[in-house]
Amino acid sequence: MTVLAPFGARLRRAMDERGPLCVGIDPHAALLASWGLEDDIAGLETFTRTTVEALAGTVAVVKPQMAFFERFGSRGVAVLERAVADLRAAGTLVVMDAKRGDIGSTMAAYAQTFLDPGSPLFSDALTVSPYLGYGSLRPAVDLARESGAGLFVLALTSNPEGGEVQHAVRADGRNVGATMLAHLAEENAGATPLGSFGAVVGATLGDLSGYELGINGPLLAPGIGAQGATAADLPSVFGSAVRDVVPNVSRAVLEEGPSVTALRDAAVRFADEVRAAVGTAG
Repeated sequence: MTVLAPFGARLRRAMDERGPLCVGIDPHAALLASWGLEDDIAGLETFTRTTVEALAGTVAVVKPQMAFFERFGSRGVAVLERAVADLRAAGTLVVMDAKRGDIGSTMAAYAQTFLDPGSPLFSDALTVSPYLGYGSLRPAVDLARESGAGLFVLALTSNPEGGEVQHAVRADGRNVGATMLAHLAEENAGATPLGSFGAVVGATLGDLSGYELGINGPLLAPGIGAQGATAADLPSVFGSAVRDVVPNVSRAVLEEGPSVTALRDAAVRFADEVRAAVGTAG
């Protein structure tokens, strides 16, 4: 098995060099239409090829949403495979937004799909759901550690429905979201310069001072742009952990298409705004 340097170390270097930003690739039907494309495999190919051309080698991280490719069946997955390969060849880290979560051999198979370097969908990191119990993620944790990949575990998501699970209080008085953060801090203990096991924490959640966000790992933060959060909000939301935040922006960049130049300029602008907000400018 090809073993990479740990994801956390590669992510820290990419963030320092290109700015702490993740741009999503979310080719949903309305966005394809806004580019003048049909909602079919040809439209998907054009959208993806254009977005990859704009972002590869430009931003630190790109996050394709698996569902928007899977809906076209095997041909859609083939488009995604090519995008992943092209992005990684250009030195841009790929976080596959698949939110997989299961038990036993099924979780192991999901891990092999996205975290085994021999897989055509191998990604630098994968989003996972821990709500069959954190221990159900062990096959993915183990393979990520072995291959040099990473995970982003759903912890405090920005959708309103998430609270009924993530804010539920356990018998020990700690809520479920805080429990997930604690597990991740254990996974990252001793890692330098940054652990490889991150959390998904919404940038739209407001004051999170009651949570221990310092997990020595990255915090993937959706919500910048169309969802209403701004780069300037990050320090107040994430406090002392802000330097480990990887804000995600999707629509606010993708809506600039189909111009490659406009897409690239928007991504660079957001990266510069984030860099300035978190105090890493220059």
